[in-house]
Amino acid sequence: MWPPGLALRGRAPGAAVRRPPAARGGSGAGFPHPPRGNRVRRMYERARRAWDRPLTAYYLIFGAGMLLTALGLVMVYSASMIKALELSLPGSYFFRKQFLAAVIGAALMLIASRMPGKLHRALSYPLLVGAVFLMVLVQVPGIGHAVNGNQNWIYLGGPFQLQPSEFGKLALILWGADLLARKHDKRLLTQWKHLLVPLVPVAFMLLGLIMLGGDMGTAIILAAILFGLLWLAGAPTRLFGGVLAVTVALGFVLIRTSPNRMSRLACIGATDPGPGDQCWQAVHGIYALASGGWFGSGLGASVEKWGQLPEPHTDFIFAITGEELGLAGTLSVLALFAALGYAGIRVAGRTEDPFVRYAAGGVTTWITAQAVVNVGAVLGLLPIAGVPLPLFSYGGSALLPTMFAVGLLIAFAREDPAAKAALAMRRPGVRWKTMRRRVKRRPSGER
Repeated sequence: MWPPGLALRGRAPGAAVRRPPAARGGSGAGFPHPPRGNRVRRMYERARRAWDRPLTAYYLIFGAGMLLTALGLVMVYSASMIKALELSLPGSYFFRKQFLAAVIGAALMLIASRMPGKLHRALSYPLLVGAVFLMVLVQVPGIGHAVNGNQNWIYLGGPFQLQPSEFGKLALILWGADLLARKHDKRLLTQWKHLLVPLVPVAFMLLGLIMLGGDMGTAIILAAILFGLLWLAGAPTRLFGGVLAVTVALGFVLIRTSPNRMSRLACIGATDPGPGDQCWQAVHGIYALASGGWFGSGLGASVEKWGQLPEPHTDFIFAITGEELGLAGTLSVLALFAALGYAGIRVAGRTEDPFVRYAAGGVTTWITAQAVVNVGAVLGLLPIAGVPLPLFSYGGSALLPTMFAVGLLIAFAREDPAAKAALAMRRPGVRWKTMRRRVKRRPSGER
């Protein structure tokens, strides 16, 4: 009871206190539950605000790139162990080489992410000249070496070798982005001759050097990069269609004149190895995926890597991933590539710098197109092109330029004005000064 003489504020002594009625069907707490539709809407709005934050692209690029590289190292070790033992090598032989390439690639990614845009543009011309020089050396007898029928390698001594065409992709992106950006500043891209010359002739020169070695898979990726740059530059439909028609015609001739390429084309959707086992690799890739189920047979428990599936740690590492990690593992890999592609498109679409737009779009086209070609071949939807899965398959020559390209995307994401402001606020000194400005000074005698 209340003490004598003490009354509730605003009420007469002895008056009853009213309580809010309990919600219908509720827990009796006195407040109605929000409708389920409003709760879902709030969750959607919260997720959308988080997705639209300035640093979303930055974190997606960095996180997806590092996760793909780390998961790729695990799968390279699992998929290459039997192959190494067959060659009388230690079981971790290919993993150690890939790990060394990943460490060097991480350093290159860090350097690229901290380089200013002017230095990226200055690097484009030396990189293009160096890539062309090395691709010419590949065709010199005694210097270039053939692997699986394609002469596109240079041995550096010992177990190390280099594939210059992988660096040619990065060189074409940086050089083409700088060229188109300079023409954009001079308002020359409205003329078709400035769109084509010298971008298309240089790209066709690189394609010719690659095709001299017989590597049509890398040529397809380089052609996709060229089309991506032309699309970003605003090429009209007729011009774009003309270049595409010429490229398709050349590709048709090259496929028709090669029995090996015709046999690969005939293996699309194959469910039987066929005469002479010409579709052996494609069919056993499907077998590996089919035996994985929802969650796979377990890491290291693949059956197809025991000599049944050729190239299990390079071109068909996605099939081994499906066999050991199941549908959950393969969908996780595809989700990481989708996140990386979305972040790259977001960086290219939100910038006002033409060089950043063309370079970010070119890198995104490169990584996503190569992932689609590799995964499509493993699924039997596309012919086997012999290209690795970016950031995932074994191969230092493919990993190093790709990680440098991911560093470029990180640098471009950091250059966004909103991202710059958000990163500046995360520095301890800046945050402390900002907080100090918000605190009001008290009088000297107040405590």
